[in-house]
Amino acid sequence: MTNLQSDVRIIGDCSLIHKIARKRKVDRIIVAMEERRGKLPIEELLKCRMEGISVEEGIAFYESLTGKLLVEKTYPSFLIFSNGFAKSTYHRIVKAAVDYFLSSIGLIISLPIIALVALAIKIESPGPIFYRHERVGKDGKIFSFLKFRSMRDEAEKETGPVWATENDDRVTRVGKIIRKMRLDEIPQMINILRGEMSFIGPRPERSYFVEQLQNKIPFYEKRHGIKPGITGWAQIQYRYGASEGDALEKLKYDLFYIKNMSLLFDLIILFKTLRIVLFGNGAR
Repeated sequence: MTNLQSDVRIIGDCSLIHKIARKRKVDRIIVAMEERRGKLPIEELLKCRMEGISVEEGIAFYESLTGKLLVEKTYPSFLIFSNGFAKSTYHRIVKAAVDYFLSSIGLIISLPIIALVALAIKIESPGPIFYRHERVGKDGKIFSFLKFRSMRDEAEKETGPVWATENDDRVTRVGKIIRKMRLDEIPQMINILRGEMSFIGPRPERSYFVEQLQNKIPFYEKRHGIKPGITGWAQIQYRYGASEGDALEKLKYDLFYIKNMSLLFDLIILFKTLRIVLFGNGAR
């Protein structure tokens, strides 16, 4: 395997930035220095900036390139001074109205499906039709999260809370079908009507895992600044989370959504989600 660093050609040091930028007709400079104190070539960058050359933060460039925030390298001042995180009253009102309307219509249209799924769950395995679990919502508030039960009853009685895995043997036959078709998520429209969730937002996590992740992943608690969602940017961009590493990757997408959230962005996520549901990808 070729060492990437050995293929990088060094054409000068920081004192030559302006000269090199002029010579090579550079139109953008990305600053991705981990340690800047006393090392940032301010004068050279100022000269470039005064000549109209764009100077960008490495973190901001990464964000625009990947659609996620580089959480491990992000510092609080970047989040404080960067653009985004705007949540106008108009946006809140319209988003809430759309959530209420879609969930009301969705539940009415889904009544025949709800009846069939409930009957299938009851016939196949003993236990309740619905899976109820405490999840962490907006501002860290705990709420009762609803889904159709897709696992054996009391699947975690002996093990306690564990991450879901691919081909999880706790999932029933009916559970595999409703997960693949996302039918197990239908009851969450009740959570939306209660004001606990939204159609679009970070997926709500169990408090057991939240306590662990907040101590290990920077800015993890910031995902609780908005209502959790049935689907979200992380859900359509990344596979189902089954570890702390996955939780970190999904947080990068969640923070990108929170930073750039808009009604148009919600619409894009909704259409992408529908496409995934139709092709049955990514369920677990």
